[in-house]
Amino acid sequence: MRKQLFNVGAILQGLGITFKYMFVKRPTIEYPSIKKQHAPRFHGLHELRRYADGKERCIGCELCSSACPANAITVIGAENAPDARVSPGERHAASYEIDELRCIFCGLCEEACPTDAIVLTPRFEMADYRRGAFVYSKDRLLVPTDAGVGTPPDERPNGIPADLGRVAEVKSTMSVDRGYSATHRGEVLKTERKGLAG
Repeated sequence: MRKQLFNVGAILQGLGITFKYMFVKRPTIEYPSIKKQHAPRFHGLHELRRYADGKERCIGCELCSSACPANAITVIGAENAPDARVSPGERHAASYEIDELRCIFCGLCEEACPTDAIVLTPRFEMADYRRGAFVYSKDRLLVPTDAGVGTPPDERPNGIPADLGRVAEVKSTMSVDRGYSATHRGEVLKTERKGLAG
C-alpha cells in the first residue's frame, strides 16, 4: 500500500513539472526561417579580407597553414609581378584552400596571420551533399573588391598594416551591432537580422 502511494506521488510530481512548463514560451527556434544569433566571437566560416583599394591582405607567408593543428589549410605563395600587384608585399597567395571538414574552428589561423587576412566569421551555414564542396578555395573565401577595409601598407616599413589587430578588437564585444562589423560576412548577417532570434 505504501509503495503504491509513493508511485502516485511520483506521478503527480511529474505532472506538476509538465503543467509548470505547459504555458511557458517555447525555446524552440523555427529554423531556417528564424536563425540563431551568435556572439560576434563565434568561430564560423572563414573569409579572406582585402584592403580598401582591392588588394588582397594575404601575403602568402603560410603562417596560418603552419599554425593549423588539423592541417586543414593549404597555401601556395607566389611572387608579385611589379606591374600587376595582387597584394602590397613581395608575395601573394597564388592558391589558398581550407578543408572545412578537417577544420576544428579553433581560430589559430586568425591569430597567426600577420596582416589580419584570414578571419573567422559568425556565419555557420555550410551544409552540402558532396565532400568536395567543403574545400573552400580562394575564390570562395575572398571578399568582394568593394568590401575591402584599411589602407594597404605600401609605404609602411615591413608591410605591417596600420589596422593590425583591429578585427580582434572589434570582435571582443557582446554587442552584435558592433562586433559583426569586423567581417564582411558579419555585415551581411546584420542586414539579414530580421529573422534572427536573440
